[in-house]
Amino acid sequence: MKIRCQKTDLVKGVSIVSKAVPSKTTMPILECILIDATTNTIKLTANDMELGIETVIDGLVEQKGMIAIDAKIFSDIVRKLPDNEIVIETDSNYQTLITCEKAKFNISGRSGEDFSYLPYIEKDVPVVLSQFTLKEVIHQTIFSIADNDSNKLMTGELFEINENVLKVVSLDGHRISIRKIYLNNTYDMKKVVVPGKTLMEISKILSGDVESEVNIFFTNNHVVFEFDRTIVVSRLIEGEYFRISQMLSNDYETKVKINKKELLNCIDRATLLVKEGDKKPIIINIQDGFMELKIKSQLGTMDEEIMIEKEGKDLLIGFNPKFLIDALRVIDDEEVTLYFMNAKAPCFIKDERESYIYLILPVNFNSAL
Repeated sequence: MKIRCQKTDLVKGVSIVSKAVPSKTTMPILECILIDATTNTIKLTANDMELGIETVIDGLVEQKGMIAIDAKIFSDIVRKLPDNEIVIETDSNYQTLITCEKAKFNISGRSGEDFSYLPYIEKDVPVVLSQFTLKEVIHQTIFSIADNDSNKLMTGELFEINENVLKVVSLDGHRISIRKIYLNNTYDMKKVVVPGKTLMEISKILSGDVESEVNIFFTNNHVVFEFDRTIVVSRLIEGEYFRISQMLSNDYETKVKINKKELLNCIDRATLLVKEGDKKPIIINIQDGFMELKIKSQLGTMDEEIMIEKEGKDLLIGFNPKFLIDALRVIDDEEVTLYFMNAKAPCFIKDERESYIYLILPVNFNSAL
């Protein structure tokens, strides 16, 4: 095999597929990136058996072939080469010569035949949305997936398609994030759970361009994302997702309208007194016309009032401040509306169209007073 390409193109391609290289594996071949130049295009692939990424880069194929090269070594080499044309040649013993200007690296590769190719997916009708929308939806929900495997379903996000609506849901046992997107086309009903790791890696690759589209294909076991010249294939998480509708309620005893930035900044200031790892609640006292926020820790106390519009009863309630901050940070509205039932029931932050709903469970704060 012999190929030529520009360093910028190769670095970009390697950085895209590297996201599917496992950090630990008992199969050394999976620690490699496959360079496939068996046709007239240069294709890079990485696959950890759960997540696989393939991308095509610009370049010239002078001699067809393929090689699997250790991802870390290859990535480090190409990043540090001069900004010029790179030539990659392999011989029959899988020795790989990488040349750029006067720099030459000779490293051992592996047979491309041993590489685990991406599974063949029979594609049906794609769900189409902009790269910007998908990137935003992931950003607005991913923070509330669980970070441990005690319940596998909580480490993923529900993608539910019903006619022209895509609903994305994440939860970790303390909060729920829901985003609703209106699609340009109508689709058959579909419910799948996509691993959080897949979505995090995709959001790093997406350009976030409003004009560029992503095609999403679902099968019983896999989801495929196709955009630009990149294909991401991921296994789905098996199992029946939680019945979210039973956890949502339109009843409330207290409704508060508040400036989002003021509320976010106030909670942010309050957390200055909370050491990392400390679980100190922020106590919210809702009265007519104002909301008082208090926090007390070993470092001191903080107390601040914010003007609000209130309907319903006064309320004293406590929350993990981080959960409120996470939700408020990803809401674009200038004003937000909070709905409360009582001090032991969840708070809902949502807009009128319910294009976003954030449910946050309160915490017991008696000891913090």
